[in-house]
Amino acid sequence: MATTHAARGAGQPDGDLDTPVIDPRVVRHDVVPVGALDDDLDDDLDEELAGPPVDDPSDGVRRLAGWLVVAGALGLAAAFTLTVDKIRLLTDPAFQPSCNLSPIVNCGNVMRTDQAVVFGFPNSLIGVGAFAVLAAIGAALLAGARVRPWFWAGLEAGTLFGLVFVHWLAFQSMFRIGSLCPWCMVVWAVVIPTFVSVTAYTTRTGQFGTRLVPVGRWLRAHQVEVLLVWALVFVATAGVRFWDYWQTLV
Repeated sequence: MATTHAARGAGQPDGDLDTPVIDPRVVRHDVVPVGALDDDLDDDLDEELAGPPVDDPSDGVRRLAGWLVVAGALGLAAAFTLTVDKIRLLTDPAFQPSCNLSPIVNCGNVMRTDQAVVFGFPNSLIGVGAFAVLAAIGAALLAGARVRPWFWAGLEAGTLFGLVFVHWLAFQSMFRIGSLCPWCMVVWAVVIPTFVSVTAYTTRTGQFGTRLVPVGRWLRAHQVEVLLVWALVFVATAGVRFWDYWQTLV
């Protein structure tokens, strides 16, 4: 027995013979502190709550700006023409606008209704001001202007108002007045893609938070399809509503 104890080393107690000896100079690199794990979990949770990263605001802004200039110019031309024709119609009740193409496709029928002066003055005056501002915004963005989120919120609200208004006017034209105004339809064709383009940009760049970013990215990727379906709905509605008249043209 004495020989056994001596072999195990002098000065080491019998009770500690099976306990490993850890050299304090050895650093364990595979051990992660508990606090570090908590920090990683907190970072992952913060990223999940923050939602998906937003797109760079400079991505696509020039394309949007170019469309705003084009849309503003087209809409302004249509609204200005409607305003001039409305003034001439007020001064001369026998005046026939150039867009009076048939009993159904007829601007004059629409101009003489209460729906054409919803706010007490010609609706076209709203278009003159709104489309001029739209073109100016596009030009400013093309020139490199940087705007704050509240500015994008105002543009989004304006295009949303325009979208609702043109749909109300389209319903009134087809189902209450019973006529289609060509210049009005130009305005419809401008307002709808403007709303879609602005909404796609503002949502995917995080102007209203990160929750709508996937919606904006999807809308940007499928913008052509969305507008095509929208246009087909309008065409189909007008086709069904005035089917009896269209048949007479064949």
